[in-house]
Amino acid sequence: MFLRSLLVQLIAVAGFVMSLPQQSAHATAPTAEPFGMTADGQPVEIYTLQSPNGTVAKVMTRGATLVEMHVPDRDGKLADVVFGFDDVTGYESERNQYFGCTAGRVANRIANAKFEIDGTTYQLEANDGPNQLHGGKTRSLDKVIWKAEPFATDNTRGVKFTYTSPDGEENYPGALACEVTYTLDDNSELRIDYLATTDKPTPVNLTNHAYFNLSGAGSPTILDHVLTLHASRYTPVNETLIPTGELATVEGTPLDFRMATRIGDRVEQLDAAPTKGYDHNLVLDKPSEGELTTAAELHDPVSGRVLTVRTTEPGVQFYGGNFLFGQQGKDGTTYAHRSGCCLETQHFPDSVNQPTFPNVVLRPGQQYKQTCVYAFSVKK
Repeated sequence: MFLRSLLVQLIAVAGFVMSLPQQSAHATAPTAEPFGMTADGQPVEIYTLQSPNGTVAKVMTRGATLVEMHVPDRDGKLADVVFGFDDVTGYESERNQYFGCTAGRVANRIANAKFEIDGTTYQLEANDGPNQLHGGKTRSLDKVIWKAEPFATDNTRGVKFTYTSPDGEENYPGALACEVTYTLDDNSELRIDYLATTDKPTPVNLTNHAYFNLSGAGSPTILDHVLTLHASRYTPVNETLIPTGELATVEGTPLDFRMATRIGDRVEQLDAAPTKGYDHNLVLDKPSEGELTTAAELHDPVSGRVLTVRTTEPGVQFYGGNFLFGQQGKDGTTYAHRSGCCLETQHFPDSVNQPTFPNVVLRPGQQYKQTCVYAFSVKK
């Protein structure tokens, strides 16, 4: 009787344990590792997000930056396909051209580094000829240290970065509370969700500025990659790369990537243009703003890797690495001229000064929200 009673109790305990919520083996939140110290003495951390198929993303607290992205080729071999540096020192150097960062408060260009909201003119610091590029020179969002909150669910793992840009930082009005959340799922999809609120009317246009080479970062060229852009129009620019306000058709131009096209096939036609190659905002063909739809597909025929970019934004800036100069990056690799490209999902350049473009002014009580997904796959 004693043994039977003991057996019944053990079975009951086992049943209770089995009935408890079981944590997935995947549900491990990323942990912080040191990534160096900034020049002004602030520690920087890096977090590793890894899916069961081996895909790895690494993100750091300086600039809420994507540092590494390891994805398999058609044979299952992993390669890091984004540009970056081995520690924070590289990101603070002249070698860094916004590699993998969160660009803002206003990504892309603002004409003559100024704008007006509700009758007040705000003069910014020019850092790209007469214009401002990617939020400023000193305290733009790519240069500050963000707070990191790692998390995990049954089939995702990620990091939420938060930073509040104080009123007047880089001379932008309003305290802007920002969130950038990276989530890697089991299907090799890296999702980036953006959220921002403000206490004064202010322009906001955030993007990720990753440079991709699907043969592996440091491979000599991007020109053999094949690109599809779901865009029938683009925004022509003047000599300083500010949009003229026109939405022009891509038909008959080197910007027509509606059908899959090798990047190098027509780039020479733009060598003498102000953009020095591809550096254009494409107007996406989308059913409605705010819906997550496909913007682009990038394919490397050699490795078979495919990057599909989905976004809720109305535009994508296709930049072909025209100003890369052979700087040294991770593991001693060289980032040669046109060896990487960016697909920056965003609102249009200079939208704050162009009333016919989609609005970028955020007001108190509103939320700025957008999503970008980098989905990786292979073609056999």
